[in-house]
Amino acid sequence: AEYFASGMEGALIVFAAIAIAYEAVPRLADPQPIEAPLLGIGISAVASGVNLACGLLLISAGKRLHSIALEADGHHLMSDVWTSGAIIAGVALVAGTGWHILDPLIAIGVAVHIVFTGFMLMRRSFAGLLDAAIPEAELAEIEKIFAEYRKRYGVEFHALLTRQAGARRFISFHLLVPDAWPVDRAHQLSEEVESRIGSLVPNAILLSHIEPISHPSSYD
Repeated sequence: AEYFASGMEGALIVFAAIAIAYEAVPRLADPQPIEAPLLGIGISAVASGVNLACGLLLISAGKRLHSIALEADGHHLMSDVWTSGAIIAGVALVAGTGWHILDPLIAIGVAVHIVFTGFMLMRRSFAGLLDAAIPEAELAEIEKIFAEYRKRYGVEFHALLTRQAGARRFISFHLLVPDAWPVDRAHQLSEEVESRIGSLVPNAILLSHIEPISHPSSYD
């Protein structure tokens, strides 16, 4: 549901950019004078301030809670901030210079920026729906833990599989231990490794599988 929601937010952002461009392009050939510039700047400034505060709060909460839907909502509001900022800049420049063509030019620039934001949101959403692996930085931290335990205990790891769904990360791996180890020792080590990974990767659900290190089928 998170990915569908954020994908829809991204699509709406792109739609807003298309609407802005649709209004702006005809005005390149036929620039129009701006009516009530001071009122437009005042209303846009107030709206921009409110959207900026809400957008930054939502993006921050989304990253902290690993919620792509909250992040998408924040970016949606930030696209309104960029739009309002362009309105303020465009109206002020046109009022100050009399160059009416600046209004549609700035609007088109904002539309391009908003399209990029919406595209990136949809890309992340589609990646989540396709069971993408967890970020490379988190994978690198897991490999560091594996390297530490290989050196310390002479064990081996393989079949590391990861994916993410919303805020959750799913991680599984095989732990290959010396044949002479009793089950309780192997189990204790696997619990320790899982705990270490869980402390580094937020909202992780871990599953490990123990195998004898010298048995050929352990490497299949």
